Amino acid sequence: MSSAELAAVPSRDTAMSETTKPRLSEAQVLELVQRLYGLERSTVRPLPSYDDQNFHVVAPGGGGEYVLKVMNSADSTNPTMIDVQTRAMSFLQEHGIPAQTAVRNAAGELMNLEEIDCGFGCQKFMVRLLTYLPGTTISTVPYTPQLLYDVGKMAARMDQVFLKMDHPHLSALQRDSFIWSLSNVPLLEGYVYSMDGDPLQEVVKAVIEEFKTSVLPRRHAFRKCLNHGDFNDLNILVEPDQSGDYRISGILDFSDMNSGHYVHELAIAIMYMMIQHPDPVAVGLPVTQGWESVVPLNPEERDCLYLLVLCRFCQSLVMARHTVRLQPHNEEYLMITARTGMRILRQLWDLGKAEVEKVWFQDGQGRVLVGDGDK
Repeated sequence: MSSAELAAVPSRDTAMSETTKPRLSEAQVLELVQRLYGLERSTVRPLPSYDDQNFHVVAPGGGGEYVLKVMNSADSTNPTMIDVQTRAMSFLQEHGIPAQTAVRNAAGELMNLEEIDCGFGCQKFMVRLLTYLPGTTISTVPYTPQLLYDVGKMAARMDQVFLKMDHPHLSALQRDSFIWSLSNVPLLEGYVYSMDGDPLQEVVKAVIEEFKTSVLPRRHAFRKCLNHGDFNDLNILVEPDQSGDYRISGILDFSDMNSGHYVHELAIAIMYMMIQHPDPVAVGLPVTQGWESVVPLNPEERDCLYLLVLCRFCQSLVMARHTVRLQPHNEEYLMITARTGMRILRQLWDLGKAEVEKVWFQDGQGRVLVGDGDK
C-alpha cells in the first residue's frame, strides 16, 4: 500500500479523533453477541482499551468466555489489514505461541462490519469475537530475571514465526504513516506541541533528532520482519506454573502489527517491561539475553537499541498527551504508561548511552544471568 493510499484512509496510522472510538452500550453489545454468535443470555463487562472497545463476554451454562473486540471506526475502514492481523493471530497459535484467535460467527465469518450509532450518528465498526485466554497481565506479578528473559525470548520467537506467514495482502502492514511504528519516529514532531510547558519536551525533541542522525543512517543494516508492535505489560498474560514461577500464557492485541525490524520489537519489549520494575535500567539485560537466545543482535542493531527504547518512551508520552486532549474522560487509562515513563525517560537520558549499555550488554563477568533451564 502506498503512502498516498494510506493518507486517503483515516486510521490510527495518523491519530484518532474523539468520534472514532466506539462507545457501545451494554444493550448494544448483548444484541451483537446474540445476533452474530448465538450467545444468548450472556453477561458482559467492559475491558480497558486505547482506541477500540473491548468486552469480556461470559456465555451461560458453561458456554465459554470470550472477548468482543469492536474496532474504532477509522481502522474499520481497512478490513484487509484487519484480516492480515486476524490471520497472524491464528498462525501464531498454530505454531505453539499462545495468541488470541478469532471465533467464526453464525455465517462462518471471522469479522463483521456493523453500522452502529454510538452518539455521533451511525458509523461502521469492525466486530470480532476472540478467544479468552487464561492468566493475568504480566503487570500484576513480580518481574523476576527469568520472567523477563522469557519475555525477550517470546518476542523473538513470535517475530520469527511471523516471517513464515503467507498472506496475499501482507503489504497492508507497510504502514508508512503509522505513528506508533519505530520506523516513523519523526512523525512525532507534528504532536510535540501537546507537551508545551513540560520540561521533558526538550528531551523528546533531542531524541527525535538523535533518531534522524544516529538511527536512520544505520537502518539499512536492521533485519526486516513483521512486528506485533505493542508487546507491552497489558498485552502479555501469565499464569503460575507447578514450581510457583510464572509462564507466559497469552499474547493479546495485534492492532499495531506493522512491517518493521527485529530490533524494534526488542526495544518495545524492554521499554514496557521497565514501567513496573523497581530498577528499570536493569530490565534491559535479561530481556536482551532472552531475545538473543533466539535472534542475536548484529552490531548496528545493538548500537541503536538504547535510542530506540528512548524513542518508544517518547511515542508513548507524546501520543498519550495528545490523545488525552481528544479523550479527557479516558485520561486515567491513557496515562498509565506515560506517568511512570516520564521519570524513566529522564533517568535513561541523564545516564546516557554508554552507562546504560554497561548494564544491558554485560554483567561484569560476561555471564548469562538466566536461561532456558528445563523450559
